[in-house]
Amino acid sequence: MQLQDGQVPIYVQIAQWLENEIIEQRLEADAKVFSQYQLAEKFNVNPATAGKGLTILLEKELLYKKRGLGMFVMEGAREKLMDERVQHGLHGKVAELVEEAQRLNISERQLIALIERIFRKGDLG
Repeated sequence: MQLQDGQVPIYVQIAQWLENEIIEQRLEADAKVFSQYQLAEKFNVNPATAGKGLTILLEKELLYKKRGLGMFVMEGAREKLMDERVQHGLHGKVAELVEEAQRLNISERQLIALIERIFRKGDLG
């Protein structure tokens, strides 16, 4: 995975990458997570930067520490992340989409048809 250049701090990008690994079930409940040194090597960043990414997930109670063993994925982390993204991410994006559709005088039926067409085709671009 390549980190993006831009406005999002590297440690936040690392946290987001780990969250995606949990959502996509490449890191399951009680699975050992990469150490800050492994993440630093993987993304070619300072270990302290990688550590800040891990700290975000600890603070969100998505990871837990086992003394001397490292960090592990908390039970229920995937469900918690998915709920958070639906409530705070997806909900906001849908609200913006509806607002734009209303601005363009697109009916609810037309918007739903557009979403269904894109969803079926997988045409996201």
